[in-house]
Amino acid sequence: MANAASGMAVHDDCKLKFLELKAKRTYRFIVFKIEEKQKQVVEKLGEPAQGYDDFTASLPADECRYAVYDFDFVTEELCQKSRIFFIAWSPDTARVRSKMIYASSKERFKRELDGIQVELQATDPTEMGLDVFRSRTN
Repeated sequence: MANAASGMAVHDDCKLKFLELKAKRTYRFIVFKIEEKQKQVVEKLGEPAQGYDDFTASLPADECRYAVYDFDFVTEELCQKSRIFFIAWSPDTARVRSKMIYASSKERFKRELDGIQVELQATDPTEMGLDVFRSRTN
């Protein structure tokens, strides 16, 4: 069933890789791309050992993407926890058409990835810095 707003179905591979990240922690992050043929694909998988810098380096400077990041942190009570962040990456330098496609597809895509805990919209790297992640974990 495609989204009426964008006519785009979420590819099974996207859901499968997300489930692996969520249940098995197989990946640290996943970057998703919308192909011109109006389908979403997994563009990059981050290994568990990879960190935040590897994640931000895998987002193109002038193209939109969706991404999921498994963020580990320690609470004030010294408990080890993690939160799954959904990032809608839409840099100011991206093409307007691309921004519109990503914006209109986001809710449907996010709904299909069951288990997202925090959502961030970012147009430049400062809007998704580690400090932003930390501030959104409570």
